[in-house]
Amino acid sequence: MSVEFLLTSLIVVASPGTGVLYTLAAGLSRGARASVIAAFACTLGIVPHMAAAITGLAALLHASALAFQTLKYLGVAYLLYMAWKTLQEHGALKIDNDMEPRSVRQVIVSGILINILNPKLSIFFFAFLPQFVSASEPHALPRMLELSSIFMLLTFVVFVGYGVFAASVRNHIISRPGVLMWMRRTFAGAFAALGLKLALSER
Repeated sequence: MSVEFLLTSLIVVASPGTGVLYTLAAGLSRGARASVIAAFACTLGIVPHMAAAITGLAALLHASALAFQTLKYLGVAYLLYMAWKTLQEHGALKIDNDMEPRSVRQVIVSGILINILNPKLSIFFFAFLPQFVSASEPHALPRMLELSSIFMLLTFVVFVGYGVFAASVRNHIISRPGVLMWMRRTFAGAFAALGLKLALSER
């Protein structure tokens, strides 16, 4: 494992995106436990992209305009849905102290969907991983699995850090209705902006 791989992965993981935004929202709305669950869910959402890259399905996404556009607009629709639900106080930034099992399932499902419905993640794995696996590598598959696992571990650790930080300032925010409303609108706007950015993106 190279230092270049670690540094590049860390930059990609730490850069603000849908997963980071969702984990922050979980920490602010439901506390540290929910943020860890959200981080875990977003990490699980990487698995299909990793599998696609390893099996070559990402190449199909890259080559097929229809496949890419279909997945892209599903992602756009879901991000806009998240923005609308957040504004309606039933989404990612819903303040709720009741940690029901059903709510935990919702956090997990939403976190997984956020990363599954992100075609850029598949393209990232398709273009990024091969650069660190030599063409003459005798065990290319185990090597790709190793690098992918490291990327997932970094994702989980960094997202947990974001989420726990958000949870640590939760009480200061929920006790101020004006700040909470501003945060809700900010998160809704961020989800919508990410959806628009994805809609305008090219392969």
